[in-house]
Amino acid sequence: MLIDIAPPDYDIDLDLLYATADNLSGVPIYRAPVCLLHPEAARRLRASIALAHGIGCRLRVYDAFRPVEAQWRLWHAFPDPTYIADPRLGSNHTRGVAIDLTLVDAGGRPLDMGTGFDEMTERSHHGRTDLTADQQRNRALLLGVMSGAGWDHYASEWWHYQLPDAERYPLLADTAVGGRMM
Repeated sequence: MLIDIAPPDYDIDLDLLYATADNLSGVPIYRAPVCLLHPEAARRLRASIALAHGIGCRLRVYDAFRPVEAQWRLWHAFPDPTYIADPRLGSNHTRGVAIDLTLVDAGGRPLDMGTGFDEMTERSHHGRTDLTADQQRNRALLLGVMSGAGWDHYASEWWHYQLPDAERYPLLADTAVGGRMM
């Protein structure tokens, strides 16, 4: 069972870009902007929210649970396993235990991370030293918030975090959530 992640129950900003054409495929992937997570991931998100508040920020979520059908659509749009998990192997998003997000300041402006969400280039990798000091600091802040709440990062995407034992959760199709997304 997955849990709905939305205000006011979760003090976050939602900007579910895969429900719009403003994503790497250029077309909406999801029929509806629904944000869902496995209960353990939802628990850790609450801890992340509290840590972000402690540094004067909020979290803006771009993606969470991604049905198998959506993973195939992304794979067809950008079949590079560095950035898009091969749907035959499974994505941690498709397990409901991964989240894509950023930090926003008190005015609701995203912190500058050096690249946009879903910029599938080496500049999006963690540990880049060719970014400005502020961009490196902002990525380190996000990494600290998420790591402090028990998430693992994905080295190729500054915005992607997942549960440490993600592979133990089953892959889920849209039917698992009542056909709400596709």
